[in-house]
Amino acid sequence: MQQPQRLGVVITTYNSPRWLAHVLSGYETQTDPDFTVIIADDGSTDDTRALIDEVNARGRLNLVHVWHEDQGFRKCTILNKAIAETDCDYLVFTDGDCIPREDFIATHKAMAAPNTFLSGGYIKLTMPVSEAITEADIRSGAVFKRDWLTQHGQPNTHKLWKLTRRPWLVKLLNSLTPTKATWNGMNSSTWTQDIKDANGFNEDMQYGGLDRELGERLWNKGLVSRQIRYSAVCLHLDHARGYAKPEIWAKNRAIRDEVKATGRYKAKNGIEKLETPD
Repeated sequence: MQQPQRLGVVITTYNSPRWLAHVLSGYETQTDPDFTVIIADDGSTDDTRALIDEVNARGRLNLVHVWHEDQGFRKCTILNKAIAETDCDYLVFTDGDCIPREDFIATHKAMAAPNTFLSGGYIKLTMPVSEAITEADIRSGAVFKRDWLTQHGQPNTHKLWKLTRRPWLVKLLNSLTPTKATWNGMNSSTWTQDIKDANGFNEDMQYGGLDRELGERLWNKGLVSRQIRYSAVCLHLDHARGYAKPEIWAKNRAIRDEVKATGRYKAKNGIEKLETPD
């Protein structure tokens, strides 16, 4: 089976260096160290750049910082810039508030398959739990233990089943979950060429569903999606969501409806600016 030769993990961020520090610590603890970290930075200030310089100095990560000037929410634009510039043949996409478990990279790499994208899972933390996490907790793996999370106030619900490491149970839960294997911006992966063939992310999309829209176009292109939400796990740190507005959601929904109705897979306003989409 075709396997990635050069895997990159694309991490989006915007002026959240404290959370990004936690996330990068998670990548420094990966069991498979053979990957590139690509930080897609939507215009953060020098605090983020200073953090990246500090992490680079530790020498544990192969790190690339892709940045553009802050002109409002342009996440799709910076993602397209990162995709266009990378030489990695396989890309994992996540966010700068998602701490990966130590087997995160190894899992995406092992489960990669031709003509497929992978749809991973996450556990959304409360703000008190997010605030309680330290670098030591990440490096020791304590944050991925049910007891640690619940002792610090995380609700003890069925969602914590994502922490299980028993292979037979992981496989069973992946097969039984009613959640569709969609493209989730905080934990999904596929081949770089397939994303480029779809012309990357649609820059007409704003906050709310921009990741799902890419997945819908990848389906239109003929890719299948595989559910790995109990295999590849990350912890989602809490934060404010200032870009969530009803009118933006409505616009994004209309774009997604058009993609579904027409069956097109190539974005008009993507990596390349096209006159008409395929």
